Amino acid sequence: MDSKGKEFLGSGWAFPVTFSKGNLELSLTHYEDNINDSIDIILKTHIGERCLEPKFGTGLNRFLFDKMDETLKGGIMETVKFSLLDNEPRIDVKNVLVTFSEELKGTVLIEINYIYIKTNTRHNYVYPFYIQEGTNLNHK
Repeated sequence: MDSKGKEFLGSGWAFPVTFSKGNLELSLTHYEDNINDSIDIILKTHIGERCLEPKFGTGLNRFLFDKMDETLKGGIMETVKFSLLDNEPRIDVKNVLVTFSEELKGTVLIEINYIYIKTNTRHNYVYPFYIQEGTNLNHK
């Protein structure tokens, strides 16, 4: 699909917010990149962080020091599904897979499989989430 048929996917500020060097215009993202930026912002936002939208975000930070087990996987899956359902109307989340990539480093990969509602085309997004802090300690 060419860019002419994708206007319904939207455009918006790039994240993180940046300006071009030459004309100091705000950088924008378009279409699929804009949806991926939106998903990224939703996943990184703590519940209550936006004063005018107190339910925006996922609040993944509440999982930071949890034990890496199946309960954690289920909690992250449900949290991500419902937050995207509430905050990103352009997509229909089909599946969320949570895998422990590097347990000693506390790395959790969140793979989101979704469909653009207006075109019924499938896409996915992988978000690395770090469960533990202070992982630079030497293990003996």
